[in-house]
Amino acid sequence: QVQLVESGGGLVQAGGSLRLSCAASGGTFSGYAMGWFRQAPGKEREFVAAISRSIGNTDYADSVKGRFTISRDNAKNTVYLRMNSPKPEDTAVYYCAAKWWFLNRDYKDVSYWGQGTQVTVSS
Repeated sequence: QVQLVESGGGLVQAGGSLRLSCAASGGTFSGYAMGWFRQAPGKEREFVAAISRSIGNTDYADSVKGRFTISRDNAKNTVYLRMNSPKPEDTAVYYCAAKWWFLNRDYKDVSYWGQGTQVTVSS
């Protein structure tokens, strides 16, 4: 059983910067593909970014490509999401996600979720 704990959310001005962290425990972290999803009020949970197990291949939603960066530190069992130039439409609860071996963009395919962290972008 993998436990995921997010941190780093909060209020940020549009055009600013914020970094989310997700600390994992309870499993072999390097064997899990990791990702971030988000959910705004009244909307379905959506894919934001994913990173592969060890090589570090990344995938981004078109809406965040070029602004957000996902990274991982396998020595610290932690995955990060750097949010540069956030926009008000990025406001949502951000969830860390994990799946053994490979993680795709479908939230229904995720094996483990964090509790979520609120990100609010003011204009």
